Amino acid sequence: MNTPVTIIGAGLGGLTLARVLHVHGVPSTVYEAEPSPTARTQGGMLDIHHDNGRPALQAAGLIEEFRGLILEGRQATRVLAPDGTVLLDEPDDGTGGRPEVQRGALRQMLLDSLPAGTVRWGRKAGAVRALGGGRHQVTFADGTTATADLLVGADGAWSRVRPLLSDAAPEYVGISFIETYLLDGDTRHPASAKAVGGGALLALVPGKGIQAHRESGGTLHTYAALSKPQDWFTGIDLTEPAAATARIAREFDGWAPELTALLTDGDTAPVLRPLNALPKGHRWDRTPGVTLLGDAAHLSPPNGEGANLAMFDGAELGKAIAAHPDDTEAALTEYEQALFPRSTEAATEAARDFDLCFGDNTPHSLIALLTGNAQPH
Repeated sequence: MNTPVTIIGAGLGGLTLARVLHVHGVPSTVYEAEPSPTARTQGGMLDIHHDNGRPALQAAGLIEEFRGLILEGRQATRVLAPDGTVLLDEPDDGTGGRPEVQRGALRQMLLDSLPAGTVRWGRKAGAVRALGGGRHQVTFADGTTATADLLVGADGAWSRVRPLLSDAAPEYVGISFIETYLLDGDTRHPASAKAVGGGALLALVPGKGIQAHRESGGTLHTYAALSKPQDWFTGIDLTEPAAATARIAREFDGWAPELTALLTDGDTAPVLRPLNALPKGHRWDRTPGVTLLGDAAHLSPPNGEGANLAMFDGAELGKAIAAHPDDTEAALTEYEQALFPRSTEAATEAARDFDLCFGDNTPHSLIALLTGNAQPH
């Protein structure tokens, strides 16, 4: 296939697409806004699912490499009440059903699997316009341009490629996360480390909660969740970490100190993560020469599926392109016809899970979800 594939975004979905194309001998170029692979922390732990994430890695020919990244014991889950009472304690059963890996390590594995020069760093997409005949031009922030015969928007929630296909934009779902890290938890923060346990901790009540995960090296990665309008957070000066953390922690007055310490004792400045979502059932008319994958296509509230779905999208698109080397439109049609119902189902499930975690009946509904007893809508 002589038609080059241009991918905007070097996240897990875009890189999986590039890798699957490479396996099939199809060249691609990935343009990424970040200046280097190590420019920022790549997020926390991911559990890779048997029905989407792992088939994507299988298609990429990277299952053995992936197994080397798995952190043993991290499938353990604990649910605590605000006073520290343990409501659910599920140890890692050792079956490997949802193996946990660091997102950054998974991304690096994908990067290492690509030919040198596939990813062009420091290329932040700005304007994207149609040239006719299914071709598109991307203008980057540094003034350079790229012309694409086949353009794929793998550029996340605020995709610059999406407007070519859809007027939809992400909307705030009413909850924001505040992200912090405790380093060397077992030695420096033993009470909090004990509360977190070997894997994930969830301490949720209606509209707010503290969630944490044990990462490699004893790092405790925490997301405090608050159901507040966005303008509430604008009143918090995150450039003053101590004051910002204290203000967030006041929302958890009376909670067990080993839980609030996950916020107040953080070794990194707090980072605000507003949660947004595209409309459920987001789709677009077939437009020659361009498509989307991952959050650019179907951003939903977090429920552990986003990265898995992005990789699966990338793998499915890569296989479709390889199967139709002389007919790009047939490839994109095949991909999107499967994408739309799949992503609608996933978005519906994500909204349900989010409500079970943060709605009026949590933590009872959360425990039902984790134990497989949640009632479907």
